[in-house]
Amino acid sequence: MRLSRFPVVVGTLSVAVLMTALATGCSSGQQSGPSGQNAAPISGDITIAYLQKQGDQQYFLDEAAGAQAAAKELSKPGSTVTVKIVNLGQDANKAVTETDSAVGQKVHGIAIVVPDQKIGPQVANAVSASGVPMVASDDSINDGSGAEVPFVGFDGYDMGSKVGTEAAKRVAGKGWNPAETGVLYAYKQDLTVCQDRVRGEKQRFAEGGGKGTAIEVGTDNSVNGAQSTASGVITGNPNIKNWVVMGCNDENVSGVLQALANAKVPANNVVGVGLGAYIACKSWQPGATPDGFVSALYIDGHDVGGDAVKALVAKIRNGTPLPPKTIAKTQIVDAGTAGSTTLKCT
Repeated sequence: MRLSRFPVVVGTLSVAVLMTALATGCSSGQQSGPSGQNAAPISGDITIAYLQKQGDQQYFLDEAAGAQAAAKELSKPGSTVTVKIVNLGQDANKAVTETDSAVGQKVHGIAIVVPDQKIGPQVANAVSASGVPMVASDDSINDGSGAEVPFVGFDGYDMGSKVGTEAAKRVAGKGWNPAETGVLYAYKQDLTVCQDRVRGEKQRFAEGGGKGTAIEVGTDNSVNGAQSTASGVITGNPNIKNWVVMGCNDENVSGVLQALANAKVPANNVVGVGLGAYIACKSWQPGATPDGFVSALYIDGHDVGGDAVKALVAKIRNGTPLPPKTIAKTQIVDAGTAGSTTLKCT
């Protein structure tokens, strides 16, 4: 497993960075334009603000490390690239104020993972008016006109499709009675990326021959949130003996599996397929108690963070237009294959 080698700076951008950014910004020749696409290329040092929701989750820590690694790779004499990471938690108001702060400090580029997609137009318009190029990381957002902000992340439907296909394969041959099988999808239901993932899971699970009673559980995408909401669903369906668990991320699946364990459902009666793999892999460690986490889709946050910084630096330094979409790769892993990847368990 690979450990992150680059430090992550968390918090509001410092006064020192403000003064540096002001100095470089005044000589940069930045100009206004939609999503900063009309801003003139600059020479000299570059500062990028990376604003992340749930910045304490392992995926986003990996993303921050990937951004820092790309910044180091792209730095050169006379043009150092600095990435400042800000943890927004789940606070949409903080996302707005930190975006305004970054704009006011005249950073040269912004990547943002919004806590709530509803604030997309507000933050996109504020950044666009400043002429600073911006990418939406992980969760897509639109500007005030409805146009999509350049996106760096994953294809949600494709991710869900792989999870659903894998779950169907894992259930095949078990001989479970569909009338006694629950297929539980746990996710934040107002988040479009989660909607896309679960849509793919449902369709491919059914196409793969998977059967059972479909149950949706609304969560906040955290382990505790999923465990809390799933507990009542599990106890409210005593006729269900076997459970297939999927969702928007590893946190959701882990929370549901904990609720099933608390309800004394045997691990042999559970097929859990995660999305992320950074929590699922703990179940595959030597000596771990079986919990039904059989496999997961591995998504590497390092790739997304690195790609976001590379796209912004290319725009800032060379005037290269921001790609409308940059999609990172994914793969299914399990106890036998996870060790061959860069996956780090949390």
